[in-house]
Amino acid sequence: MSKTELEKKKYPIHKYSQIFLEIFTIILFILFMIPFVMVVINSAKTSKEIIYNAIAKPTSWKQLFTNVSLIFSNSTVDYIGAFVDSTVITFFSLLVLALFSSMAAWVLVRNKTVWSTIIFMAFVSAMVIPFQVLMYPLVQWLRILGSFFNIKLLGSVGGVVFAYLGFGAPLSIFIFHGFIKNIPYELEEAATIDGCSRGRTFFVIIFPLLQPIIVTVLILNGIWIWNDYLLPLLLLGSNGRVQTIPIAVTAFAGAYLKQWDLILTSTLIAMLPIIVLYLFAQRYIIKGMVEGSIK
Repeated sequence: MSKTELEKKKYPIHKYSQIFLEIFTIILFILFMIPFVMVVINSAKTSKEIIYNAIAKPTSWKQLFTNVSLIFSNSTVDYIGAFVDSTVITFFSLLVLALFSSMAAWVLVRNKTVWSTIIFMAFVSAMVIPFQVLMYPLVQWLRILGSFFNIKLLGSVGGVVFAYLGFGAPLSIFIFHGFIKNIPYELEEAATIDGCSRGRTFFVIIFPLLQPIIVTVLILNGIWIWNDYLLPLLLLGSNGRVQTIPIAVTAFAGAYLKQWDLILTSTLIAMLPIIVLYLFAQRYIIKGMVEGSIK
């Protein structure tokens, strides 16, 4: 046995580095879980108890159900309506994102031309543009388009869905693009020989094969869309007919009075659907991202 091998055996650096990474991971997990735990324990308190001691355990967990009842029976905030609006906006936004992004990525992959490369790079470049740079021109353009086509884009579900399609498409196309590269082109050639049209080839052959990456795209965009506050605020307003949950939550924070018990309880209710969805779909996220990265 050489001297180097003896030193490696005496000082297992790899073992120590693995232990360090495990400890570091546990620390990160604790840091990320602290806000969630704070929301949970303070959702079961009154506003006075939260202000007095926010890190103390609740005196009674029954207060959580009392806070939930106060939220749904509140006369100034239509939380149920906001929940329905958020669900509708998220559902249709994810539907159009999954459909149009996968179609666009498929066309860009199969048409190997200079223009397809330029268009794909344009989509990739759009991912680095901050939303704050585009938010005011976005409102102006939606107002112009709505007037030109005589449709209501501002203050409507359709306008928000249209905006989310534009902002979510670059990342979605990028993810679909890497995945579709791994699908053998011979499948499409066989479908063409059998008489399938181009559209039928996509929906019958390609689209079912995209299931793992579709779930990945849906989860990544769904978490963002469900929790987004700034874009719905710009397009829907704070007192509009259509509201999302983040906008409804801010209604409990007035200029002179902040109902911390209702704010945190409503936040907890809004978090639960996404948490449950992520727990059930996380294996598809990992599978889709791994398969999409292999060329």
